[in-house]
Amino acid sequence: MRYVSYLIGLLIFTNTVWAMSLEDLAAQMEKQPLVRADFTQIKTINGLTKPFKSSGNMLVTKQYGLYWHQQQPFSILLILTTNKMVQVINDQQPQIITAQSNPQMFQFNYLLTAIFNADRAVLEKNFSLKLEGSPGLWWLTLTPIASPLDKIFKQLKLTGGEFLETIEIDDMQGDQTMIKFTNQTTKPALTAEELKYFAP
Repeated sequence: MRYVSYLIGLLIFTNTVWAMSLEDLAAQMEKQPLVRADFTQIKTINGLTKPFKSSGNMLVTKQYGLYWHQQQPFSILLILTTNKMVQVINDQQPQIITAQSNPQMFQFNYLLTAIFNADRAVLEKNFSLKLEGSPGLWWLTLTPIASPLDKIFKQLKLTGGEFLETIEIDDMQGDQTMIKFTNQTTKPALTAEELKYFAP
């Protein structure tokens, strides 16, 4: 009986020490002003037997925004800042999207940056949040509460530790997207060439 009581006490102590709040997660991400990573994305479309797979690399910075470069099976370059989104498919002319020209697309892509940075204010405005785990292994479930996101997505599930590791997206059409990040690093700093990507 004493042994059982000891185990219960140990579990309570462990949960107290390792419990993680949204403030903790935001603070953890705040320590990463720049993150580079490779990604693999698998999209399963309802009604199709074969999923669509793509891969590439990305970087996200709190100061400038998000750079997302799909390299396989074809090139798509996406650059997102606070006031515009630039998309380049293969060698075509860049398409520039602003909040005025396409508010829904711009809002969704703006949320991507908020997700990477665990921006609590932005996330709580658009989602019901449920965070579980510890700083070394956490799960964050985002359920849309604001339009138009609640008409598009059922749920987004994020997992991570020191870095964001996976994003799982379930939409209202029954499709599912799984994004896995690898080789995460906070170095090197932005190069002169990369700074050009985020130029106004």
